[in-house]
Amino acid sequence: MKLLVVGATGTLGRQIVREALDSDYEVRCLVRNFNKGTFLKEWGAELIEGDLCQPETLTPALQGVEAIIDAATARITDNLGAKEVDWLGKVNLIQAAQAAQVERYVFFSILDCEQHPQVPLMDIKHCTELFLAESGVNYTILKPCGFMQGLISQYAIPILENQVVWVTGESTPIAYMNTQDIAKFAIRALEVPETANQTFPVVGSKAWGAYEIVGLCEKLSGENAKISRVSINVLSLLRRISRFFQWGQNTANRLAFAEVLASGKPLDASMEETYQTFGIDPQEMTTLEEYLQEYFSRIMKKLKEIDYEKNKGKKKKGTKPYRNQF
Repeated sequence: MKLLVVGATGTLGRQIVREALDSDYEVRCLVRNFNKGTFLKEWGAELIEGDLCQPETLTPALQGVEAIIDAATARITDNLGAKEVDWLGKVNLIQAAQAAQVERYVFFSILDCEQHPQVPLMDIKHCTELFLAESGVNYTILKPCGFMQGLISQYAIPILENQVVWVTGESTPIAYMNTQDIAKFAIRALEVPETANQTFPVVGSKAWGAYEIVGLCEKLSGENAKISRVSINVLSLLRRISRFFQWGQNTANRLAFAEVLASGKPLDASMEETYQTFGIDPQEMTTLEEYLQEYFSRIMKKLKEIDYEKNKGKKKKGTKPYRNQF
């Protein structure tokens, strides 16, 4: 099967490409910049230049393609925002898939997005779900709520660097999942007929609060965290201010999402039906404890190799050894 992966250079997208190649799929990646996708080509994927916001580039990208896995989303550093990328761009892609008679479209949404219409990105995700369901294209919608990979920059690195860890509001418990595991569900969706035209949560085995994660990182690193709490009122104020500026639209949208994460209402769901339908053993999934244990084990080994304790008071040039490990 020839597969087009959209958002292939992202945290989740690259894991989907890796899983698809390991499963012997013929993988094509839609990229806006060939240089950013060099590693995908080295893995064995085909690169084709295109942009969701330029529909004329999608027709050649879909030539010969039987399935799409769509993991693209606007990034906070992008010039374009969620409306352009996550709505107009996705409409372009779904319509192009319909015209090309693509057999299956796997779309990544966000868990409980329909419950938060006040958050632009979540509202757009929900609208895209509805548009996809009405398009006539056979689809599968997967709804994660948080990536374990994001916890490294949010908690692990600041604790190791003796920097402040920011905790928001009531610290919503989130059922994080490893993107490598999420990728397995994306590929299985193409192989299991029962997943067609269905929506599934894809979340971890336990919802973790911020203080629980900090405590786990402290235990594994042997370091004490410096915690600073940000109130939801401050987040709301920052969001309102940033909306006055064109350059602040992506930031405002992300801050609106952060307010959801500060609400205290858990982002979690039962995975029983998902595991049963996809034929995946939950015991094969990575727990958060296992993920962070592996990360800190690698880091501590690296620090010992460079005699970190002897030199930690010295400033060194270049990237710190505990960055970019995952």
